[in-house]
Amino acid sequence: MASEVFMKNLSTKHISYMALFSVLIAMGAFIKLPISIVPITLQTLFVVLAGLVLGKVYAPIAVLVYILVGLIGLPVFSTGGGPSYIFYPSFGYLIGFVFGSYAVGKLTSDKSNVVKNFVVCILGMLVIYIFGVGYFVFIQYVYYGKVFEASWVLYFLFLVYLPGDLLSCFVASLLYKRLPKIQIKRKS
Repeated sequence: MASEVFMKNLSTKHISYMALFSVLIAMGAFIKLPISIVPITLQTLFVVLAGLVLGKVYAPIAVLVYILVGLIGLPVFSTGGGPSYIFYPSFGYLIGFVFGSYAVGKLTSDKSNVVKNFVVCILGMLVIYIFGVGYFVFIQYVYYGKVFEASWVLYFLFLVYLPGDLLSCFVASLLYKRLPKIQIKRKS
C-alpha cells in the first residue's frame, strides 16, 4: 500500500534528480586525496547536498542506487566495486551515506538559512562517521583480527577528515541556497 502511494507521487523529475545525485556521488568517489586508509573524496559533499535538495525520502534512495550499482560490480566506489566490497573496512561509510542523507533531509527546513543548513550537514556527517568508524572497527576486528586503540581510531578515522568534511558542509549549504532551480518538492 505504501509503495503504491510512493510510486503514484514519484515524477520523472524526482527520478531524474535521484539519478543525477547517484551519478554525482559516484563521480565524487574518483575525486580523491589518498592521505589516509579511507580516501578523502567529494562523495560526502554530494551526499549532504542530496539530503538538502532531495529531502529525507529521495536522498537515501539516490544513495542506495549508487551503492547497489557498486555492489553489482560496476567500479563506482573509490577503490572498485562488487559484492565483496561489503568486507572493505570503508564500506561502513557508504552505509552511513544512506542514513546521513536521511538525517540531513529530515532536519532541513529553511533553504535561506546557510548557518542552520551548515549545522544540519555537520549532524549528517556525524551520522556518516558513526556508521563508518563503527563498521571499520568491526570489520577490522572480526574479519582481519585487528584491534585499534581509541586514540588511533579518533585521529585516523575522524580528525583527519574533519576539515575537509566541514568544508564540504559549508559548500553544500551555500550551493543549496544558490541553486533554487534544482529544488524539488520534498517529501515530509
